[in-house]
Amino acid sequence: MKRFSIVAMTLLLFASVAFAVQRGGWRGGYRSSDDRNGVPVWESNDKFPHDVFTFARVRYDSYGRRGGGWATDYPDADLNFSLRLQQLTSIKVNPYPVILELTDPRLFDYPFLYMIEPGGITLSAAEAEALRKYCNNGGFMMVDDFWGDYEWRDFEMAMEQVFPNRKWEEVPLEHEIFQMVYPLKEKPQVPSIHAWARGGSTAEYGHGGDTETPHYRAIFDDDRRIMVFICHNTDLGDGWEREGENHEYFEEFSVKKSYPLGINIVTYAMTH
Repeated sequence: MKRFSIVAMTLLLFASVAFAVQRGGWRGGYRSSDDRNGVPVWESNDKFPHDVFTFARVRYDSYGRRGGGWATDYPDADLNFSLRLQQLTSIKVNPYPVILELTDPRLFDYPFLYMIEPGGITLSAAEAEALRKYCNNGGFMMVDDFWGDYEWRDFEMAMEQVFPNRKWEEVPLEHEIFQMVYPLKEKPQVPSIHAWARGGSTAEYGHGGDTETPHYRAIFDDDRRIMVFICHNTDLGDGWEREGENHEYFEEFSVKKSYPLGINIVTYAMTH
């Protein structure tokens, strides 16, 4: 697997930073993915739609402890990440992200799922069964943007329902998921742009317990393939969504942390 430096990524992203800053971000509410907010559409392989990567977001019914839910950062995070993945890697990417419920029969057409803000999540028996089957059959789910002990326990209980005989493990920095394309020297912590703007902190407080330490945990299958990669006490999605709102935030969190790790995660998911 060819590796690239963060410096190379910085140069490539800065080549399009004028686009990002001019485009700006979107601030709240629910918006259709048809409103691309300036993100361009690129050519994809219509003859072989299953040969391209599609960013697939999980929609669930419950809401997070902070009042958020599955639609947090939507659709800008999905659109921006898809664009950058297309620009910065050799992966062919569908310019149109999708939203899927766990019980959707199309779930198995998408090898990568993205779940956000699962603090407070509850899953039905049907959802738990579908996710278990999806992961056991080679699927991969990335979980992002939840903080503290309370939100962790909610998510942990949901995963115990999905995988009653498996335990999550802390993933060491030496694991290939942190080193595949962009070798990382630390486990990054990305704050929401609002938390960062209030005083420059990379942690979000008020969620119970330690939120200053980012945790990257995983649930593995019997062959030690990661099925569920869990990004706790960090918010990679805001680094994608908010890339055009503040140049300093873009440099520090989008370029150096959110995009490198996100690209590593997708590369791992698509090659294992």
